[in-house]
Amino acid sequence: MTTTATATAPVPVPEATALYDIPGPRTRRRHLIYGVLSTALIVALVGWILYLLFDTDQFTATKWTPFEYKGIQELLLRGLGNTLKAFAIAAVLSLALGGLLATGRLSEHRAVRWVATLVVEFFRAMPVLVMIFFVFVALKVQPLPALVAGLTLYNGSVLAEVFRSGVNSVERGQREAAYALGMRKTQVMSYVLVPQAVRAMLPAIISQLVVALKDTSLGYLITYEEFLHAGKLIASNLDYDLPFIPVVMVISPIYIGMCMLLSWFAYWVSKRQRRSPKTEAVDVAPAEPGTLLPGGGPPRAPGP
Repeated sequence: MTTTATATAPVPVPEATALYDIPGPRTRRRHLIYGVLSTALIVALVGWILYLLFDTDQFTATKWTPFEYKGIQELLLRGLGNTLKAFAIAAVLSLALGGLLATGRLSEHRAVRWVATLVVEFFRAMPVLVMIFFVFVALKVQPLPALVAGLTLYNGSVLAEVFRSGVNSVERGQREAAYALGMRKTQVMSYVLVPQAVRAMLPAIISQLVVALKDTSLGYLITYEEFLHAGKLIASNLDYDLPFIPVVMVISPIYIGMCMLLSWFAYWVSKRQRRSPKTEAVDVAPAEPGTLLPGGGPPRAPGP
């Protein structure tokens, strides 16, 4: 009587890292329970919110018909355009101001470094709304310049710290090697430090730009006709209960979509940067025998 042995596939075992140990059977079972409970809690929360919306008749045709009117659609599009215009101007100026202040923070001159540090710390600690109101009321400027000025001062000071920390995160040996080659400080910063620091800084830069995009909604407090201001005008002219809920349900996905689009753009830029010819490996031709000198020849073994 013969017996046959069946081979079983090896079970993959997770490898331990410096951050955590390999979870055992009890730990994996506990994590599974936590995941199931968290999912059930989220589903229950979403169901409760939908119940409240249906209970207050938020999905009836009466509350959504006004959004089919051409005047309301034009008002929303005009507000969206104003939001994007304020964001575009503030983003460009914030990046420029952040680079200027970061250069001052990295300066070898103590006076310049102290002044840049004072400016950065002051505007980082100042609330954005206070700066917007100060520029709008005290300086008596138009709503758009006031909004852009407040966003630029705050986000520029935050981006200055992002730039400074990104440059300092590059290995010190890179800087020393560049100086050893005879490069000046401007060349070291432009060709060695900044290109390597961009990859580390890009997520933080995009996150701060998303903050600037969301903070453009503060413009409605100074009567700037941006996206949220348009939604407020629409809701104040609707003649049914809780008119703000349908307006928020229209405006919120658009804000979320713009932020996700900005994040996708950052991912595309980083992916394109990795594919750049300057960062790709260069194929090196295999070594070939060199040309012999005149009168020369291959080495011969000595005679007997």
